[in-house]
Amino acid sequence: MNTLRKQMEADMALRGLATRTRASYLDGVAKLAKFYGRRPDRISEAECQRYLLHLLEERKLAHSSCNIVCSALEFFYRVTLKRAETEFYLPRPKVPQRLPQILSREEVAALFENTTNLKHRAFLMTTYGGGLRLLEACRLKIADIDSDRMTLRVEQGKGAKDRYTLLSPRLLEELRRYWFALRPQQWLFPSPRNPAQPLSGHTAHRIFHAAKARAGITKRCGIHGLRHAFATHLLEAGTDVHTIQRLLGHGNLSTTARYFHLAQKNLSGAHAPFDLLQPPPPRA
Repeated sequence: MNTLRKQMEADMALRGLATRTRASYLDGVAKLAKFYGRRPDRISEAECQRYLLHLLEERKLAHSSCNIVCSALEFFYRVTLKRAETEFYLPRPKVPQRLPQILSREEVAALFENTTNLKHRAFLMTTYGGGLRLLEACRLKIADIDSDRMTLRVEQGKGAKDRYTLLSPRLLEELRRYWFALRPQQWLFPSPRNPAQPLSGHTAHRIFHAAKARAGITKRCGIHGLRHAFATHLLEAGTDVHTIQRLLGHGNLSTTARYFHLAQKNLSGAHAPFDLLQPPPPRA
């Protein structure tokens, strides 16, 4: 497997796959090999399909997780093993389309108020205030704060793209208070164990869920819910969807447009058909 692993790593590097994608793909192939107790190049197409069915029906993994494994195996067989001519096929389960539960402004405020740790509070505020993805927030640097232009620079976000997002005066004040107290150096939110490294995603998740529990918030959402809330609250405040698209770093407008389904003003502004019914004229 070592030789195959190195070859797959080289193939992914040549095609410019993101670091996290490479790790997920390698993990998917390694677990397939472990499941059957054989080298992955000696596992048949039918066995791969049975493995995916096992993940879905017996392991009860999320469809999105199975899709990642499916993509990993397709890459390995088609690219690394060069079996593209065999039309190797793995069924892709449909991902259930569920709208996220959106945190209200009051709930976001309660989240901050119930976070007394200065660093944790600044981190959550920055994640929401800039509409950042988890790792984008973790990997912010001191130099990414531009107080003259009132922007946050997101370096190499999803899709290997740089962008600028909002830096509100209130958030800037909070970040200054945090910086003067703890004096972080390169990383805005360094790892507590190793300041030379940024805050880990695992630690960030724990920070969010601890604050959520203290605030008594019962909605089903993770830290990405702050990004959803940022976009939805902007839309409710009247910000146009193209601006929100740029702030979020979406490559496709249709991705941003889904927030129309979540914005309260679009729901409350619609007239229920039942209320528009006119009573029939009285009978003569």
